[in-house]
Amino acid sequence: MKIKNLGNQGLKASELGLGCMGMSEFYGEKNDEESIKTIHKAFDLGVTFFDTADMYGPYVNEKLVGKAIAPFRKEITLATKFGIVRDSENPKNRGVNGRPEYVKSSVEGSLKRLNVEVIDLYYLHRKDPDTPIEETIGAMSDLVKEGKIRGIGVSELNAETLRKAHATYPVSALQTEYSLWSRDPEDDIIPTCKELGIAFVAYSPLGRGFLTGQIKKFEDLEVDDYRRFSPRFVGDNFEKNIELVKKIESIAREKDCTPAQLALAWVMAQGDHIFPIPGTKRVKYLEENVKAVDVHLSQKDLEQIEEIFPKNAAAGTRYPEAFMKSVNL
Repeated sequence: MKIKNLGNQGLKASELGLGCMGMSEFYGEKNDEESIKTIHKAFDLGVTFFDTADMYGPYVNEKLVGKAIAPFRKEITLATKFGIVRDSENPKNRGVNGRPEYVKSSVEGSLKRLNVEVIDLYYLHRKDPDTPIEETIGAMSDLVKEGKIRGIGVSELNAETLRKAHATYPVSALQTEYSLWSRDPEDDIIPTCKELGIAFVAYSPLGRGFLTGQIKKFEDLEVDDYRRFSPRFVGDNFEKNIELVKKIESIAREKDCTPAQLALAWVMAQGDHIFPIPGTKRVKYLEENVKAVDVHLSQKDLEQIEEIFPKNAAAGTRYPEAFMKSVNL
């Protein structure tokens, strides 16, 4: 497991991180004990980049991650996010807030829940359409000066807004969805990050589990799994996307690896400034994912993958219509 510069503002992280969202919400039943074991195993295997957010749970994921990383806090890069507003009493209601006063109150809550003195990478989870990005980033830069965070991150910004943010204060990392079936960032976001020296953090690099080949039919999803409402997992879209995964499975067999490992290796092959953070709450899947760093794809392999799984091949949008309005702002 390589350790690389996470942007050009002094942060470092393992080439493969761990997304912790599903440990507390969205993907069926949770098991805190198994999740903590998974985080500990990740560290044992060389993972030093852990990703959470205040809205996961809401709030409880930060507490879980903070408890799990305590024994090795100083040896890892800890990332969390703010900006998506949820109410514990009514968690289905959501809003977005990037006002400076909210920035400063949110970080205090995250520091307390994580039980840490400083957050390594603090992301704006979604841009507030009613607050200029310069105001939000300006407030975040105050947190750097106060020693409460080490680096600034942003999520789901378009290239123009990213440039404005970076001009206000240097951005360490941008996070957005990126995988074989979500390749829009290739148009301008990934090149802009490379130009500006910003790390690109790829969330859902396994297509929310679809690219692993483990999901064979809609009924494989638990009744409380939010993917049951995701456009790519329902109806005709599901069937069309299954056919794409079967092709990936075929190449994976040729490479003597799993479809998940192939999908992660493909993401890592797209640029040295790209850091995938696959999420899992189970040790066995973590161990499988980490082995992706040993899968090397030749130019011929990449061309073969491109032929069977070209850009825009996936059927359906990556979020329901209402959620798509909050991304790429």
